Amino acid sequence: MTAGAEIAAAIDDMYAAFLAGDRARFDAHLDADVTTWETHLPGPLRTRAELDEYRDSRDAGGRRPVLAEMVARAKRIDVWGDTGVARYELYCRGEDEASVTRVTDVLRRTGDGWRIVHHHAELVQP
Repeated sequence: MTAGAEIAAAIDDMYAAFLAGDRARFDAHLDADVTTWETHLPGPLRTRAELDEYRDSRDAGGRRPVLAEMVARAKRIDVWGDTGVARYELYCRGEDEASVTRVTDVLRRTGDGWRIVHHHAELVQP
């Protein structure tokens, strides 16, 4: 499998883990120092600990998103040695609505596979 195919498979597995509610499997794709910049999140989250704090408060309030579908489409992946960049459209569908988010992930190859070190996502307005 090429490095690009490995990254594509990792991204697909990460979103499958989200749909399954498997946070540990989802988090296995994130570096401990991942920065997370998303349209709907507060501020930039600068570490996984900050992301965890946000998710814990969200989940405690009963606000975890429930989706029927979450798929990365139109992936473009470039790899330079142990660094990769993935750009794609994340399609999400819930019971009553659907959304598309433009995503850029920067990844680093580790001994355990590819880990996202920066995740930038912007909701595309309809």
